[in-house]
Amino acid sequence: MSETAQHVFSIQKIYTKDISFESPNAPAIFASEFQPQLSIDLNVETKKLSADVFDVVVRVTATTKVDEKTAFLCEVEQAGVFGISGFTEEEMGYMLAVQAPGILFPYARETVSDLVTRGGFPQLLLEPVNFEVMYHEHLQRAEAKDDGETPVVQ
Repeated sequence: MSETAQHVFSIQKIYTKDISFESPNAPAIFASEFQPQLSIDLNVETKKLSADVFDVVVRVTATTKVDEKTAFLCEVEQAGVFGISGFTEEEMGYMLAVQAPGILFPYARETVSDLVTRGGFPQLLLEPVNFEVMYHEHLQRAEAKDDGETPVVQ
């Protein structure tokens, strides 16, 4: 029997950790001309639960204002428990920052759309997110920060 490491990436559970929808200026906001200014905040958090089990949370916060008044604030924390093993440390970072969030984001996107519509507003379809680009930008920023502080020994 070979002793090569087997790559394992499994979804153990997908769940909604937190949902919040606020429309502080309703119903008056519905009487105004709806020309919204939308801002989206996206975060990914990971937590090791045991040796090969990780909890990954994608947090999407959508804030829409009309004439400086908040029309709605919608926050969704979509989470998943993943079994991940057999990867190098670098590959593990990629799996947690790209693959797992890529699986979770469509769930969060659907929940945001549903909440906004139920709140009486026009449908909000979030654009797809390229977690791979975000991951590589994060690595470049971390590398640039390290270059400024720590000398590299070769």
